[in-house]
Amino acid sequence: QVQLVESGGGLVQPGGSLRLSCVASGSRFSINNMAWHRQAPGKQRELVATITSGGIGNYVDSVKGRFTISRDNAKNTVFLQMNSLKPEDTAVYYCNADGIVQDVGAPIFRHFASWGQGTQVTVSS
Repeated sequence: QVQLVESGGGLVQPGGSLRLSCVASGSRFSINNMAWHRQAPGKQRELVATITSGGIGNYVDSVKGRFTISRDNAKNTVFLQMNSLKPEDTAVYYCNADGIVQDVGAPIFRHFASWGQGTQVTVSS
């Protein structure tokens, strides 16, 4: 299986910045798309940004111009640079990745989709 671990969350004042990181680890694998989602209290989880293996990013309208998604394929890591943060950005942020993995002892690769455990981002004065 492929595990994802997020980091970089915290408390920040409105207008401030945070940079989230998510590292993938496991047995032999190759990641295709990576993404960041978020879930605010009492709301459904929503997609924030995605990035392809070639580095093409897409964003939900509410974060365009403020957030930037990037990745380091050599380190199996995806980042989310968040600038001009607003109180409505407060949520638990989750990393998601899909691709193929060869489990230990398995003869072939299979598709996978994994989620991280989430990291809290709180924007408040």
